[in-house]
Amino acid sequence: MSANLARALTETAERFGDRTALKLDDVEVTYAQLDEMTARFAGLLKSKGFEHGDRVGIMLPNVPYFAIAYYGTLRAGGVVVPMNVLLKGRETSFYLTDPGAKLVVAWGDFLDAAQTGADEAGAEVIPVKPGEFEKLLGGAEPDTALAEVDGSDSAVILYTSGTTGKPKGAELTHDNMYSNCSISADTLAEISEEDTLLGALPLFHSFGQTCSLNAAIYKGARLTMIPRFDPVKALEIIERDNVTLFQGVPTMFNGMLQAESDADVSCLRLCMSGGSAMPEQVMRSFEERFECKVLEGYGLSETSPVASFNHPQKENKPGSIGTPIEGVEMKLIDDDGKEVDDGEIGEIAIRGHNIMKGYYNREDATKESIDSDGWFKSGDMAKKDDDGYYFIVDRKKELIIRGGYNVYPREVEEVLYEHPAIAEVAVIGIPDDNLGEEVGAAVVLKSGQDVDVDEIQAFVKKEVANYKYPRHIWLLDELPKGPTGKILKREISAPERAESG
Repeated sequence: MSANLARALTETAERFGDRTALKLDDVEVTYAQLDEMTARFAGLLKSKGFEHGDRVGIMLPNVPYFAIAYYGTLRAGGVVVPMNVLLKGRETSFYLTDPGAKLVVAWGDFLDAAQTGADEAGAEVIPVKPGEFEKLLGGAEPDTALAEVDGSDSAVILYTSGTTGKPKGAELTHDNMYSNCSISADTLAEISEEDTLLGALPLFHSFGQTCSLNAAIYKGARLTMIPRFDPVKALEIIERDNVTLFQGVPTMFNGMLQAESDADVSCLRLCMSGGSAMPEQVMRSFEERFECKVLEGYGLSETSPVASFNHPQKENKPGSIGTPIEGVEMKLIDDDGKEVDDGEIGEIAIRGHNIMKGYYNREDATKESIDSDGWFKSGDMAKKDDDGYYFIVDRKKELIIRGGYNVYPREVEEVLYEHPAIAEVAVIGIPDDNLGEEVGAAVVLKSGQDVDVDEIQAFVKKEVANYKYPRHIWLLDELPKGPTGKILKREISAPERAESG
């Protein structure tokens, strides 16, 4: 039997052909229809000279066409290169040139940027416009075969948004992706064919691909899609489609928490958070308002992505990223690669079936990240309690060193989120001639709230050591966010006259 990740679809289509696989408002696609359309897409690729191992860029929002191109590429033996639809021309050029993509499937509204990149890479653009794309598939000869691949062959190249330099392409294998989605579906979300998942996470991102799309398809569940996240719309869809499982990043949870909506979401049985650390206050408030358990986990693009989670059948510890998933090991190491003592802070290292093959054409970067024993260094700092639960302290690169003292931004952010007037916050280091770095906080207030920075500063000062509270605080209308809704600290800088108490 082929190790092809696309078997998640073909096997499910045999069992549940008449069931709805994908839903987008009034549009519904059954498993049998999705199976046929992906076969036709595979045939379309081969009619264009596509060969085994060729790379295909997919520049589509959360619409059923994404799944058609995704599984169609895989079943033809290709490698998927997921791309954010908001990329500009020079960015698409890199995303297509670096992996040597042969084709790019692009949403009609973003064809100009896709074409710019395709011209640079010598790739062909397959435009996706509703109605026209269906005609294109209808004229293609379906290739119903599932390409034979080895489990160690690349299935997806996910480009990571590094803080410096150009993105690196994490090569994820068919085994990486299939193992991660099946374990996530079976042991974490405990998905069945009766479940409906909200497809709010971007499918070009590893969290959305593995835990939403692939996990739902693997189990025969229904994925109801939302192309662009809006908290009020999301709550309406949860009620309308009887959504049982919501997966999102913390800013999505916070947005739904702040939303003015009377939608009935009692159908939710479980929520899962990842992508970045969830403030404990946000988790508790969400669980209280929506009466639904929230489980937090952890992972990276390089780990397919899930590495650890608060498992549903075990104790759920707010503020923790849980314990390693089945078949995965984690440990905390110091700068020399030695394991730290229990209770001490160290960098998370991960080993298991979820670790990428490496960075595409970046052998040096791969060797820096994965040691000879297969341990991947995450760059995230954490500590472990006596029960084996891990607690993220912060990104190694975001650590603030103030006068020789280590300040972990997340600890200060947790306190700020407890302030009743604060909606969002980001704590960053500000260069300081005397101390090296000073602690700063960019704050977004809840709608209708009015509070001065002195009050905010005093609130934090009562809760943390003197060297930790932010000396500089400034108010913003919004914080910069990435495509998944993750707050982008690297794009935040203190204004020249940041207020200090």
